[in-house]
Amino acid sequence: MLERIDSRTRRWQRAFAALFCCLLTASVFAQTAETAPAESGANLDVALITFGPGEEVWERFGHNAIEVRDAAAGTARLYNYGMFDFAQENFFVNFARGRMLYRIAVGDPAEEYPVYVDEGRWIVRQQLNLTPAQRAKLAEFLDVNARPENAQYRYDYFRENCSTKVRDALDGAVGGAIKAQLISPSRGFSYRMDADRLMRPDTALMLAIDAGLGPYADQRLSYWDESFVPMEFMRHVREIKLADGAGNTIPLVADETVLNKGRLADPQEFPPRWTWAALAIGVFAALALLGLARARAVPLARIAFAGTAGVVALVCGVGGLVLLGLWTLTEHVSAWRNENLLLLNPLCLLLLPAWFGAFRRRWQPSRFARRIAATVAFCAVLAWFVKILPGFVQDNWLWIALLLPIHIALALGIAQISPRRHS
Repeated sequence: MLERIDSRTRRWQRAFAALFCCLLTASVFAQTAETAPAESGANLDVALITFGPGEEVWERFGHNAIEVRDAAAGTARLYNYGMFDFAQENFFVNFARGRMLYRIAVGDPAEEYPVYVDEGRWIVRQQLNLTPAQRAKLAEFLDVNARPENAQYRYDYFRENCSTKVRDALDGAVGGAIKAQLISPSRGFSYRMDADRLMRPDTALMLAIDAGLGPYADQRLSYWDESFVPMEFMRHVREIKLADGAGNTIPLVADETVLNKGRLADPQEFPPRWTWAALAIGVFAALALLGLARARAVPLARIAFAGTAGVVALVCGVGGLVLLGLWTLTEHVSAWRNENLLLLNPLCLLLLPAWFGAFRRRWQPSRFARRIAATVAFCAVLAWFVKILPGFVQDNWLWIALLLPIHIALALGIAQISPRRHS
């Protein structure tokens, strides 16, 4: 009897022990589930922020940044590439040499956005449809990039600017899906066309930039390349599709919100086309110079001819030296092999003594001056002629139309002033 009681007691003890273990295990699993961290990146919210063009020269191309919000930590960070500082050591020297060092900066959206609002620039926020893993990967990449030892990078207007850095960071987070979809489509634009249309409000600077850009700037751009313009990248990402974990296709942009409408006018959609106007100005100026050269006996005509010729020689000569320096002494790749060297010719500087002498009534141009003028005119004709040859793709018709007639007129004008006219 005692043995049976002991046996039953042991069975009850084993049952209670098993039940206790089950309850304890369940409790541990419940506590683990409650305290386990959420999936990496699930607490993050990522958006592409695009700012419209501003009034300052360096704001004409617009700007963009990546916003990362952490719901768990209650923080928001805005990652801005393309930041520069005029006070940086040797900034202007490095800028002239094409060795610009720009950096990434991290700011608070609550402090950054009001600055753009005050400048009258529009702001668009595009919520991105990234998986938690992609968000975590992007946030880690940006954090590492923003460390002091990594923050600086070599800047390039077209290849390594604020927008291309943002584009590349997002493309890396989605495994190259953005580049795969943007590398082929094109609307036929070039770097020059985008630069001209965006710089149009500053006409003098736009013309200077256009004259300084070589054939590199005339390659036809894919959507991927044209994403160097923040506003274009904003438009392109609207069309990007991604595959989710279940194999379904979803848009990259989950939601788009206008944070500020802005008060500044949007840039023109197409660049200005002034070739025919330039031709009209060039032909009119050429005819006027020929007429003034024939009327040199009249003091006013002589002064007008000599003064205009001198200004043309000085502007073209100095401009040619700048173009030659950009090609041979700097790393501004977009300015190399500039065909405008045939029009903005450094040889024009050799004509300055002759044009200064043309203020005198009995001036007689030397044989050297006539040969230099003829050479300059020949180079200008060559700038037009090489367009029929393969490899000469630079879009400099504006400058050919303007300067070719003027160089020909000056060569003819100096040729018709022979020693016999003043013997």
